[in-house]
Amino acid sequence: MSVPDSETVLLITRNGMGEAEPELQHKLITTYFKLLDENNLLPAAICFYANGVRLVVEGSPVLDSLKSLETKGVRLILCSTCLGYYNLTEKVQVGIVGGMSDILEAQRLASKVISL
Repeated sequence: MSVPDSETVLLITRNGMGEAEPELQHKLITTYFKLLDENNLLPAAICFYANGVRLVVEGSPVLDSLKSLETKGVRLILCSTCLGYYNLTEKVQVGIVGGMSDILEAQRLASKVISL
């Protein structure tokens, strides 16, 4: 079993991946997380903020992959301000609700930060 890469943090700021139609964005992010999980390419943390928080709540197409990644030790950090802004706090299905200081700390500790 692999262990998370303590060097890498992913930032998820969109409800999907890339600049495209919502359906394509969801298809891309679903494939991305599925491949991370299947290949045990485990970042230390994945930070969700802005529209990215929509991927950790009820109805998200990536919940199964995110739950599996979390089980493997990947920290999923969710922006509490963003969840509150979109009225999604009660719909969270995975991850730890934190603040911007938690996201900042994850970035500070990382030697590589990837924004999707």
